[in-house]
Amino acid sequence: MKPFLIQQLKRYALRLTELDFLLSREDIMADMSQFLKLSREHAEVSAVASRFARFQQRSADLITAQAMMDEEEMREMAEEEAASASAELQSLEAELQRMLLPKDPDDARPAFVEIRAGTGGDESALFAGDLLRMYTRFAESQAWRCEIVSESVSELGGYKEVVVRIEGDQVYGALKFESGGHRVQRVPATETQGRIHTSACTVAVLAEPDEAEAIKINPADLRIDTYRASGAGGQHINKTDSAVRITHLPTGIIAECQDGRSQHSNKAQALKVLTARIQEKDRSERAAKDAAERKSLIGSGDRSDRIRTYNFPQGRLTDHRINLTLYKLLTIMEGDLKDVIYALQAYEAAEQLAVLEIGATA
Repeated sequence: MKPFLIQQLKRYALRLTELDFLLSREDIMADMSQFLKLSREHAEVSAVASRFARFQQRSADLITAQAMMDEEEMREMAEEEAASASAELQSLEAELQRMLLPKDPDDARPAFVEIRAGTGGDESALFAGDLLRMYTRFAESQAWRCEIVSESVSELGGYKEVVVRIEGDQVYGALKFESGGHRVQRVPATETQGRIHTSACTVAVLAEPDEAEAIKINPADLRIDTYRASGAGGQHINKTDSAVRITHLPTGIIAECQDGRSQHSNKAQALKVLTARIQEKDRSERAAKDAAERKSLIGSGDRSDRIRTYNFPQGRLTDHRINLTLYKLLTIMEGDLKDVIYALQAYEAAEQLAVLEIGATA
């Protein structure tokens, strides 16, 4: 294991001793908010420290086994122990590296996935529908729950724009790298001469704000409009002005919702989307500043970039940020996104590890 990681892990072991002492003090135990804060930190630090203790134990076992190999009668047993210790040490090192990486507090949050048709007209709208199906199929495979917040359906059955809320375990952490421009190359259903067309959609993934930590919006900065909803929904949806559009006047950011049966529920949902978009704007601005100091292909927040190409004639998906190419496009479009998501997460982890190393040696 790299020396800078060992240094980091030793700090965790020292911090665990400090936390054990602090949590035993009567004044800390009497302050419930402080006690809970330190207890949460203790749980996180203890998990790292215990794995590091195991790493140190297995490192000692490996040294002992290697020393025993010089004794002929012990060699076979020593080789088995050395192989076992080496394998476990590799696994422990990878686990400890992951545990040391900075954690995005939003990773565990639900997310709003916004898909908008771009260049390509009707074909782009159809591709937006395909992307929605891909994400909802992946959500089903993860036992996540999906709910359409708003939609603007195109004439041929796709979407000019659609927003879906996805709730479950680590939703934002898995989907946050999907933000950006998605390009498709294929023969459209509307093409009569078999020519391949290129069109595009944009995807934005927004973490749903934690109500306790969400930014506070001044009601005076909001313009709220109600209108009659359109689209699927039966008789009720077309009879009342239940759809809600909220405009944040200082930024011009707009959110709307028409999926709920009441104006009250639509207003609440639209306000959540609006808050998420404002927070994402702040996040993007911070990421742009960070990018000036540290070039990163992931998490830049720049949705104008083309991040991925879906080439149907070749059955190929290419993620341009990490030069990943997979020839399993049809299964990916059916929701099998695991290989893509894991590759992006691994890339981010490597980037974070590099930053940790630079910081430790600076």
